[in-house]
Amino acid sequence: MNGEWLIRGRDGRLSVYQKSDDAALCRAERVPGGSWGAPRRIGGDQRLHPVLTVGQGTDAYAHLVAWRPTSPGESGLVHCTHFRPLLASLDWAPIGHPNGKGDRTGTPSVAVDHQGRAHVFVRNGGGGLSMRAQKEKGGWGPWRDLKGAELHDAPAAVVGRGGRIEAYASRPGGIVHWRQEEVGKPIQMEETVKADARPGTLRALATSAENTTLFFVDESGTLCAWRPGAEPVPLVTAAGPGPIAAVRCELDGHDCTLLAQRSSSGRIAFAAYPSEQESAGAWWTESGPVLPADASVSLALDADARVVAASLAPSTGQLLLTRRKDEAGLALGAWQEH
Repeated sequence: MNGEWLIRGRDGRLSVYQKSDDAALCRAERVPGGSWGAPRRIGGDQRLHPVLTVGQGTDAYAHLVAWRPTSPGESGLVHCTHFRPLLASLDWAPIGHPNGKGDRTGTPSVAVDHQGRAHVFVRNGGGGLSMRAQKEKGGWGPWRDLKGAELHDAPAAVVGRGGRIEAYASRPGGIVHWRQEEVGKPIQMEETVKADARPGTLRALATSAENTTLFFVDESGTLCAWRPGAEPVPLVTAAGPGPIAAVRCELDGHDCTLLAQRSSSGRIAFAAYPSEQESAGAWWTESGPVLPADASVSLALDADARVVAASLAPSTGQLLLTRRKDEAGLALGAWQEH
């Protein structure tokens, strides 16, 4: 999974998206804060490869992107929109291949602008970044080569100031940043900073009305934060080797950024600090049971703006959730299986 796969829909229900064999599944609350329904296949009957990317716009619609096999040795990207958790999604629609044709080139990432248009990013066959976006009046624009070279897999895409789309990708010795000058304008490479980011650890988050922050784990095992225009800042030793989950939330009246990661012990670790104030420091606190090695974590805010964390292990299909209690600090309730 790429992106936060636990999301809140327009009706306040939480839902999770997951891969299962060659399909994409969705599970959702029957009512906000209530019990959960069974997993449902979404997007139709097309067979998918085992990578799924999720993005969400301000309209709360979920946009999903995956690779599907098209012919022996070749694949293409497909996209579908899910408007509400308990409704059927649109069928998977082909959006092609960044190089015209060929096999999978990398893990896609998707961001949705304030007009509800999905922007799909993926490493292309030449090692650069390609992007294709929905048009304002329907359909898709052409694939665009955003340049770059020797990029690691799994770029991170995010919506920044005023609905402008931004993207990040790492390469040996550096991280590259792309963004729009204005909504609807071309996305261009803006800046490269020296950093040794571990592939697969990038997570981008809008941390204020002005800035997005990229979180990544460097080769020394340190979780770092980078905002373009400055240098990366070491924040805390990474809790484990896997990807980071991040959400902006209010804790005790303060605008905070909450991070989560499966720790080396197998439990979920949390760290919170005042948004964009990395100098304040952050510390991990572990929670919940020991999880399988393939378990991941995702963060969201529920209908009452409470922090919710979900863990999902593909090997077992076990979904666990915890919510912040109505107490000071980041006090979480017991993890519950759904």
